[in-house]
Amino acid sequence: MKTPEQISLLLARQWEKAQARVDLTLDAAAWPRIVEIPQPTPLQLERDTSVVRAHLQHWRSVAVGHVRWQPRRYRSVASAIELPVAWEFASLQEWAAAAGADVQLQAQRLQFLQQHAPQDMRGLLARRRALWRERSDEDVVRACAVAALLTPGIAQGQPLRSLALGGMDTKFLERHQGLVTALLDQRFDNQASAQGLAAFLGGQDCGEHWLRVVPLTAGLLPFDQIRVRASELMHAPLPGTRLLLVENEHCVHLLPALTDTVAVLGSGLDLGWLQAPWLRGRAVCYWGDMDSWGLLMLGRARLHLPELQRVLMDRPMFDRYCAALAVKEPVPTDSTPPLGLDQDEQAFHRHLLMQPKGRIEQELLPREAVLLALQAWGATHGAQ
Repeated sequence: MKTPEQISLLLARQWEKAQARVDLTLDAAAWPRIVEIPQPTPLQLERDTSVVRAHLQHWRSVAVGHVRWQPRRYRSVASAIELPVAWEFASLQEWAAAAGADVQLQAQRLQFLQQHAPQDMRGLLARRRALWRERSDEDVVRACAVAALLTPGIAQGQPLRSLALGGMDTKFLERHQGLVTALLDQRFDNQASAQGLAAFLGGQDCGEHWLRVVPLTAGLLPFDQIRVRASELMHAPLPGTRLLLVENEHCVHLLPALTDTVAVLGSGLDLGWLQAPWLRGRAVCYWGDMDSWGLLMLGRARLHLPELQRVLMDRPMFDRYCAALAVKEPVPTDSTPPLGLDQDEQAFHRHLLMQPKGRIEQELLPREAVLLALQAWGATHGAQ
C-alpha cells in the first residue's frame, strides 16, 4: 500500500529528472497519465484492518485528479472491497498539484516560459531549470526573444552593449550572459559557448578570447605552443613570414613542420585581430571544417585579409572523403553564401547545404591528406 503523500513524493522525485520534465511539458502523448496504487496484501487485510481502513479513507479524501476504484475479493472477508487502484491525471496541472506546492509552482512557471519561447528553446528550458529559477519570468522571456534575433557576427566589431534587440537595455547581455549563451548554443550547435559569447557575436570586447599559437618552425618562439588573447595579437606581431589560421584547436596534432610559419588555432568567429597592420604582406592561409560554418568563417577572415588563401576546403576534397567522413550539419548557416567567398566557394557552400550529410570536421581528415595539402601551400607561398 502507498498513501497519497507517498505517491506525491514519487511524483516530485520524477520531476527532478530532466527528461521527465521535457516529456511532461512538451509531449502531448504523456496525457492522460496513470499512476498505479499498490494494493493491500491479504496478510495486511487480516492483521492490520485499521491500517487498511485508514488507507481507504486517505484515498477517498483526495481532491486532485481522479482516483479509480475497483472491487477486489479477499478470503478473509465475505464481500468484495472497493480499493483505489489508480490515480489518474488529465493534465500537467493536475499532476503537478498532486506532486506538491513546489513542483506545482515550477510547472506553472515552466509552462508560461515555454509558451513565450521559440519552439527550439522549450526543451532546453525544461532540461535546465537553473537557467530560469533565479530569474524573473520577464527576463527569461526577453532573453529568449533576444536569442532568437542574435546571429553569428551580428555585432560587426561593435561593443555588445550597442546591440538594440528585443527591447533589451545596454547591460542585459552582461547580466544574463549564461542564459543567452545557452539559448544560442541550442540554436547553433554549442558554438556560442565554444567561442565565447562576445567572439561568437563578433563583438568588440571579444578580444579576451584565448587563442593557441604554435610555431611550425623550430626556434621561431621559445615555446612549443602558447596561449595568447586575441586582443594582444592586434599589437604584438608573431614571428615568421607565414601564418596558418586553423578553426579548431583539436587539429594541432595534424600540423606538419613548415618553414617560417606560425599556426594560430581556435579563433572561430573571433577574427577581428586579422585587421592587425603586421599581417599585411604576409602569406596567410585558412583551414576550417568543410561545412557552412567553416565557409562562413573563411569569408569573414577574407574580409579582413583579401589575399587570404584556403586549404582543404573545396568540393573535390569533400567529394573524395564524404562517403566515409561526412555527417549531418546540426544547425547550418543561412542559405545565402557568406560575404568574402569567391565563386567556387559560394558554389561549394550551396552544395553543402543541399547534402543530407554536408559536414566534414577538419580533424577527421587523413593525416596524409593534410600533410600534402599544407606542404603544397608552403611550397607555393614560400618564405619571403
